[in-house]
Amino acid sequence: MAQQNIYIRNKPATFEFAIEDKLKAGIVLTGSEIKSIRNSRVSFNDSFCIIYKGEIWIRNLYIGDYANAGYAGHANTRERKLLLTKKELRKWESKIKEKGFTIVPLSIFITNEGYAKLDIGLGRGKKLYDKRESIKNREADRDLKRHLK
Repeated sequence: MAQQNIYIRNKPATFEFAIEDKLKAGIVLTGSEIKSIRNSRVSFNDSFCIIYKGEIWIRNLYIGDYANAGYAGHANTRERKLLLTKKELRKWESKIKEKGFTIVPLSIFITNEGYAKLDIGLGRGKKLYDKRESIKNREADRDLKRHLK
């Protein structure tokens, strides 16, 4: 069976936050959750990461129901544990204690081995004028690409 590439981005995250650093983290999932991710039934609306008792968790990540799950289904927005090394976790935990930093989920994807991974970013919230600057740059790039074609 050919493995199709699943890559789902959280587009509003890069608009709302200035991303300082990125990491790839594994996710602890049930069987029906991984099958739903393979069907691209994921939404990042209002999802965020927290560090609690030396572990990192993602909250409000919506993974839709798998149609053939039977009685062993899953809760759509349950907390899911992320897998990072202790060194990475300690480094980010110290950064989070600084004012204005938060951990934001950026994308979810399936590796060639079949594991689900989550790209997370250490972000600082953008001000309104920063967002306007992002829109200006995006539109300028779009116009430039149009004229080059």
